[in-house]
Amino acid sequence: MKVLVLNCGSSSIKYQFIDTEKQLAVAKGMVERIGMSSAVLTHQPLNKEKIRIIGEILDHTIAIEYVIAVLLSPNHGVIKDKSEIDAVGHRVVHGGETFSGSVLISEEVMKALKDNIELAPLHNPPNIKGIKAVLEHLPNTPQCGVFDTSFHVKMPPHAYLYGIPFELYKKYKIRRYGFHGTSHRYVSQRAAALLRKPIEELKIITAHLGNGCSMAAVNHGQSIDSTMGFTPLEGLLMGTRSGDMDPSVILYIMAKEGLSLSEANTLLNKHSGLIGISGESSDMREIESAVAEGNKKAKFAFDVFTYRIKKYVGSYAAAMGGLDALVFAGGIGENSVLVRRDVCSNMEFIGIHLDKNLNENVSGECFITTPESKVKVLRIPTDEELVIALDTEEIVNTQLVNN
Repeated sequence: MKVLVLNCGSSSIKYQFIDTEKQLAVAKGMVERIGMSSAVLTHQPLNKEKIRIIGEILDHTIAIEYVIAVLLSPNHGVIKDKSEIDAVGHRVVHGGETFSGSVLISEEVMKALKDNIELAPLHNPPNIKGIKAVLEHLPNTPQCGVFDTSFHVKMPPHAYLYGIPFELYKKYKIRRYGFHGTSHRYVSQRAAALLRKPIEELKIITAHLGNGCSMAAVNHGQSIDSTMGFTPLEGLLMGTRSGDMDPSVILYIMAKEGLSLSEANTLLNKHSGLIGISGESSDMREIESAVAEGNKKAKFAFDVFTYRIKKYVGSYAAAMGGLDALVFAGGIGENSVLVRRDVCSNMEFIGIHLDKNLNENVSGECFITTPESKVKVLRIPTDEELVIALDTEEIVNTQLVNN
């Protein structure tokens, strides 16, 4: 099956056109600056040169029209007719408590997505726009929603409940949801395959480290806890997000600085994290360069970042009653030798023995621990788009069988 995978943001759309039989993206790209006259479409067919198209793309409907057109292009396309797009899979950020897995898009699903806008006001609206745009251009093509939250939806109450009046949870659905679920699911399954053991027998901690960061405790294939909570703000220090903090801190800052709710939200989500502490950058590569040059604030930011990851490794190992594997994924997890080194340092007591040479010379999916290391540490490039494509294929095929 050939599946168009879409990740729709407020002003951008990332896409991959995936052949599920070959498990290969035959084309990928991105539309940026939607809503502006100087919008940019970047398109990369497999084994061909990347192209850039600049034009006026005023909304998601026009953006999807551009994507389909470039896939059909005689010079840069990979299909000859729209009918070759067998299905469309959407990355949807928030499914609330409604969805425990990926679903075929229907009127009922669209209503549920709208009902969950309050939980993800920045993400669900553009996801909905993307679905409607596809419906306009490909009205007979099945669409599926794959949710960031669904992998975590079966967390036990003791992991997802907050220490607030229970009535507020019931009334407003305030609970830990967890995000990056597609990535955590993929890398934990790949880890089990590389370990050559059923995932149902393993205790795995997955660390998705990018500009947004989260970790998950995957016990016997099930996410039992995740660092991100009611929103993606909780947990690890991130590029621009604060992560864990005493709730009173923001109340104190709001009083002292006279901040509105909107300003406080911007402070925590856009001006905190690595860039907040370092004053330099939200990019770990630039942080590491600044550390090498002796920048003390950059060193503080780096140390807070790795320390929090290390703390969660210990707490999740305790929560699961043991640990078989720790997985690094995401841009930082896959590429930062120093982050992996510092997180795994002095962790021999838990069974982690890092191999310095392996850690410094990673390639693809690989182990970075010594043969005697009881806990295996792996570097696994994540592939969320492939998960979305395979889920979409399974759902569409099941629907065809049932009909």
